[in-house]
Amino acid sequence: MTAPFAVQNYNLDATLDSGQAFRWWRSGASWEGIIHGRWVRLRALPDALEAETVEDPGTWDWLTHYLGLTENLEEILTTFPADEPLRAAVQACPGLRLLRQDPWECLASFILSSTKQIIQIRQCVALLSRDFGSPIPGPDPTQPLHAFPTALQLADVPESALRSCKLGFRAKYLSAAARAIAGGDLDLDQLTKLTTAVARERLTQLPGVGPKIANCVLLFAYGRQDAFPVDVWVLRALEELYFPRRRPNPQTLIRFTETHFGPNAGYAQQYLFHYVRTQRPRPTRIGSGD
Repeated sequence: MTAPFAVQNYNLDATLDSGQAFRWWRSGASWEGIIHGRWVRLRALPDALEAETVEDPGTWDWLTHYLGLTENLEEILTTFPADEPLRAAVQACPGLRLLRQDPWECLASFILSSTKQIIQIRQCVALLSRDFGSPIPGPDPTQPLHAFPTALQLADVPESALRSCKLGFRAKYLSAAARAIAGGDLDLDQLTKLTTAVARERLTQLPGVGPKIANCVLLFAYGRQDAFPVDVWVLRALEELYFPRRRPNPQTLIRFTETHFGPNAGYAQQYLFHYVRTQRPRPTRIGSGD
């Protein structure tokens, strides 16, 4: 089934290729991916996005929520501080949006991201889905597709089997997170009821989950705009664009990110991240081991 969604200033390429999510691949002029166990093809049209599925999509609410189609980007951008780095980032990345992902898939994917390049993270996610995820219908019956495996599906998988998906040392952290969530030690749904600080503290109790990964989950899955992930790219953006004459200590950087970027700091972070990664490239990894 196919449906158009009217939207202005939505850069599909930048949004799906900006290091937020790792289950999208190009297919000609379109993007194909899997959202909540559904195969989807997306294509950018003038002032619209076109979505295609092979099963009845129902109300499409799941897609509009995931893509953030109801957000007023122009209004969000007006809340950014009027500084030159953000002006340059917005000009270089017009129409960049934040996605709203499934919390478990987002958490698991960023656990896998530590010290890996985006293309490697995508490969790990694809292998995990192929080996342990549930089969789902796709456009080509000869090309099987799989949903991302649930925490319950991964909880009893031996670490050695996870390592076969090229996870390396991250396998033990993914396994621990899956067991914690499948066993009820951490309820991802309950995080919506907590403050960002408390939710971050709960996430960082998981082995292998530091502030950066926790903030990624809070921003990309829960839409917490006061979560500001700092990886090697964002650290470089902050140091080069905001503190060019001195190297600030970590406490100074934290205070700066908490106070400078306004009520949509998470959005500002993504613009800086994508801008530095695509327009001023140098580092080769999106993770920094935390």
